[in-house]
Amino acid sequence: MTDLAPLHIFRFHAEFYVHLLGSQAVASPTSICEGSFTECTGLEATMEPKVIKEGGRNYGAVQRAGPVTFATVILKRGIIPPSDLWGWFQRVNDGSTSGALAYRLDAKITLFSEDGTGKLAWKLVRALPIKFKMADLNASNFEVGIEELHLAHEGLYPTNPLERLQPR
Repeated sequence: MTDLAPLHIFRFHAEFYVHLLGSQAVASPTSICEGSFTECTGLEATMEPKVIKEGGRNYGAVQRAGPVTFATVILKRGIIPPSDLWGWFQRVNDGSTSGALAYRLDAKITLFSEDGTGKLAWKLVRALPIKFKMADLNASNFEVGIEELHLAHEGLYPTNPLERLQPR
């Protein structure tokens, strides 16, 4: 029987993977950075239907599958010293391809149960950092500073939370 208990959404983790190309390709990609975040929004895909109006069909138009678009995924967490995620954004911004960080990375976002086992996971294909927002600095507040990473991507797929990502 399937466990239908509700899942608590505040137990999730994001990992970012780079794939080696050519003769250096490996079966299991290498994780270059990972992190726990306090918020993740934008795990959505939208298909825009194609409307076809047929002659002689007076009761509505025909709906066909159209192109799929993906929302920007936004990850938020408490501010930490500069990290691999900032380095990735900076390399994309500089246009450099040297080092272990690449332009695009696959990402895996895993939702964990109370006992720490992975319950659900989603894969972002060829994610690209399009915005990195540092926390606002205000000495009169006693709040934790929150930084944001915005990701554009080329695909969203459910995946097995217990397995490492594989190239698509």
